[in-house]
Amino acid sequence: VQLQASGGGSVQAGGSLRLSCVASGRTFINYDMGWFRQGPGKEREFVATISWNGATTYYADSVKGRFTISRNNARNTVYLQMNSLKPEDTAVYYCAARYIGHSIHEYEYDYWGQGTLVTVSS
Repeated sequence: VQLQASGGGSVQAGGSLRLSCVASGRTFINYDMGWFRQGPGKEREFVATISWNGATTYYADSVKGRFTISRNNARNTVYLQMNSLKPEDTAVYYCAARYIGHSIHEYEYDYWGQGTLVTVSS
C-alpha cells in the first residue's frame, strides 16, 4: 500500500484543518487506518484509528472531542478533521495502514505515508 498524506498547513490556535490520506496499490478495505504525529523534539505518538468499515474509532485522550477520523472506501481515503487546534498539536502527521485490525501501537502498522506538517500558532 502506498499512502499519500496531504492537508497540512499553518493555522492559528482555535482553527481547523482536515488532513487526507489517499491509499493505492492494495485493497483499501482490507486495512484499518491510523493517524500518528511527531512533534518537535518528541517521539511519534498515536492520534486516532479507524476500522476497515468505519464502525470503530479510537482516539488519544489529547485529541478526543476535537479530532475526528473517518474514511471513504470508495475513494480509498482516510481523513482527520482537526478542530479547536492548540499549539501543542504542532507536528508532522502520518497516516498508516494495518492489515486487519486497528491498533494504537505504531509498530503494528504495515505501511506509512510520508507525513504532512501542521503548525499551530498561539
